Amino acid sequence: MTAATAAPTSSLRGNRRFRAFWLGETISQFGDRITELALPLIAVTMLAATPRQVSVLTALIWLPYLLGLFVGAWVDRRTHKRRLLIAADLARAAVLLSLPVAYLLDAVTLTQLYVVALLTGAGAVLFGMAYQSFFVVLVPPSAYIDATSRLSLSRAGSSVAGPAVGGALMQALTAPVAVIVDAASFLGSALVIGRIPVTEVPPPPNRSSTIALVREGLALVLHHPVLRAALGCTSTVNFFTFIANALLVLYASRELDLSAGAIGLAFGVGAIGALGGAALAPRVSRAFGVGRTAIIGAILFPAPLALMALAGGPTWAKIAVLAVVELISGIGVMLMDVNLNALIAKVTPDEARGRRAGAYSAVNYGIRPVGAVVGGWLGTTVGLRPTLIIAGAGGVLAALWLLASPVRRIATIDDPTPAPKMVNEH
Repeated sequence: MTAATAAPTSSLRGNRRFRAFWLGETISQFGDRITELALPLIAVTMLAATPRQVSVLTALIWLPYLLGLFVGAWVDRRTHKRRLLIAADLARAAVLLSLPVAYLLDAVTLTQLYVVALLTGAGAVLFGMAYQSFFVVLVPPSAYIDATSRLSLSRAGSSVAGPAVGGALMQALTAPVAVIVDAASFLGSALVIGRIPVTEVPPPPNRSSTIALVREGLALVLHHPVLRAALGCTSTVNFFTFIANALLVLYASRELDLSAGAIGLAFGVGAIGALGGAALAPRVSRAFGVGRTAIIGAILFPAPLALMALAGGPTWAKIAVLAVVELISGIGVMLMDVNLNALIAKVTPDEARGRRAGAYSAVNYGIRPVGAVVGGWLGTTVGLRPTLIIAGAGGVLAALWLLASPVRRIATIDDPTPAPKMVNEH
């Protein structure tokens, strides 16, 4: 599939195929927010998991992204990207359904949670690699920022309602049973994507081996100044934010003594910032420029994590601190993500989208389990509150990658960008 098969108009208005894809992503995102809260809560409340065990659980979700290098190269050779998206959704639904079954049989174990985390992560990798090519078929380049903003809006909206609804479901039905909602969301996503009409064109002939394609994807990401800066920024911010993310539920549950409903409420209210950030990102980027907006987001996203260590006092005050931190971080992550993702889509050659995504994800997502494990070690060694301060202070360093690159001078998505350096090996 190439950009030539994309919708011919420069606007998303009337683009029914994108709207259908957006709907499928929205359904899936809402379910994901419930599981993100459910898995660590099962570990903490039902299995008395330690900080290190919770961090390992978080790490296993992202560990499969290390294989993205090879999955992306393999996906580039496939014609039917939509089939891969559907297969990934169905596989994740089946894996998640094993949790409520095990709960009914009184057989939930930490080992099963680890396996579920690992396999759902593997499904996410396959979906993510095929997603890149599918997206550019549905959206013309001039609408990348608006389309990315809408997809991010769904993710932000799910972060508002998902944790609150998830927390209530878990209190009423228990966490393992609430996971059924996420499994159903994957089934809904598969159904919607399966009904999107697309013409999938076979990829151009390429005699390169898979290893050669992997090296080509790495070379593209590391040699292109825009991709290299974006990767350095997102990898740095992911490392430090996952030091905190691996411990947030544990910190809120044990250190702050908040219930599942209170945690869900705090994260849900705070996620309004992400909702607003996603909605405002196109407007802010037009006012300040794509590059500068991404830099602002890269600072606003991690910095507030350090403030979370100050939470204390009555329950309402603890919830308020968590909500404010999530609010500011949510605005920041969307300003960063929407603009960087649009730039990445713009500068990536059509024939290399899968292997670019694989190489980028292997580093960007592969650093997350490292951050989670480091977070578990720091939480055990120096304590939860100092770890949050380290995460917030270190994450701000991510903005330096963009400041030292051509990204800071890019005003619009249509501005000329440096040509990619492709390495072809036959």
